[in-house]
Amino acid sequence: MLERAKSFTAKAQGIANVLLSVCGVCPAFDPLSGKPHPPIKKYTGLWDTGASGTVITKKVVDDLKLLPVGKTKVNHADGESIVNVYYVNIFLPNQVGFKFVKVTEGKLGNIDILIGMDIITKGDFAVTNFGGKTTFTFRVPSLEEIDFVSPSVEVKPVEAKATIGRNQPCHCGSGKKYKNCHGKNK
Repeated sequence: MLERAKSFTAKAQGIANVLLSVCGVCPAFDPLSGKPHPPIKKYTGLWDTGASGTVITKKVVDDLKLLPVGKTKVNHADGESIVNVYYVNIFLPNQVGFKFVKVTEGKLGNIDILIGMDIITKGDFAVTNFGGKTTFTFRVPSLEEIDFVSPSVEVKPVEAKATIGRNQPCHCGSGKKYKNCHGKNK
């Protein structure tokens, strides 16, 4: 059975130098378990195609009273660290969600969640800057390949041709006017 795609779009007022979206987070939980749903807290998430995995801050850990499931070594802008690992459910706008996402704890400045390639690669992600406004959109599952330059389309160079006036001598050298020679049927 085909899964119905879910998607959302975020638009900036102008050109955005960061991609942000509202993210809901709760402790890892199976919504089909019949157990009460844990509270979902909302945070601002930064989308980062340069990050392998999703990262949450100590604030998120404390807000949700998360318990680590282990530790791992991560590489980041300041070098490498051994950090706590957690499992959470992440809810993006328009009912786009992921359960049991393995996240690491990190320092993110004024952002509480960094959405990494572990989530981005689950669907289709596109960014446009048309008309001086940034729009980014995301859908899961991936439905098609988006390719602005398809290898099946052959790009042919445009040939520049000089235009000959109808009353100028024909280019073939016959001495006739173009309109009475090669331009007769044009």
